[in-house]
Amino acid sequence: MSMLTPSGMGGKYRITGNAYPRMRRPRRRGRIVAAVVASVVVLGLFGWGAVQLFHVFNGGDGDTKANAGPQNAPTCKPAPTPTHTAKLAPLPQPAGVTVNVFNATTRGGLAKSTADELAKRGFKVAKFGNAPITYDKKVTQSAMVVAGPAGEAAAREAGTQVGGATVKIDPARKDNTVDLMIGNGFSALATPADAAKARVVAANPPPPKPVCTVPTTPATKPKG
Repeated sequence: MSMLTPSGMGGKYRITGNAYPRMRRPRRRGRIVAAVVASVVVLGLFGWGAVQLFHVFNGGDGDTKANAGPQNAPTCKPAPTPTHTAKLAPLPQPAGVTVNVFNATTRGGLAKSTADELAKRGFKVAKFGNAPITYDKKVTQSAMVVAGPAGEAAAREAGTQVGGATVKIDPARKDNTVDLMIGNGFSALATPADAAKARVVAANPPPPKPVCTVPTTPATKPKG
């Protein structure tokens, strides 16, 4: 047992015991509180930023590019079934094609002038005149070639003479003649060089492509 008598106490007070009391520094509570508050603020900012990013990438505001992509994705339908199911017949020469030339426009004289030019190119022109009511003023493209199944190859041959012409096969038609319906988009027959190039394509037409449409983005309502 050790005994200490502080000086100046005249022995009145004594400190006894085996251990001395520890002298601690006063706690700096202000700094601790400030550090805790700062940590809470930083965590709050991180959480707010994470919420904003979540809304942006999930289209929360309905006007973001991340959300616009899938909505505007094109919708494709299967390619139309070809009109022919068997192997295509080889194209005949112009001399083997009997064609009727009809004017489906409001412009006069197109049937005769076109028929005369086709005759010069070796086609057999049976007749020419105004288009029947089924096609009159209803052909928007340059020309439409109408034929029955027996005249499918002849229709493809005649179609090479007009750029942008389409071929329509009428199952009810039995003969092998073709009708060339001159449409509103017609300006003149294709040049012999262009007709020769079109003939190569008509002899080996590519498979039909799927039809794709892109939906329009609906207008967004103003926020308020």
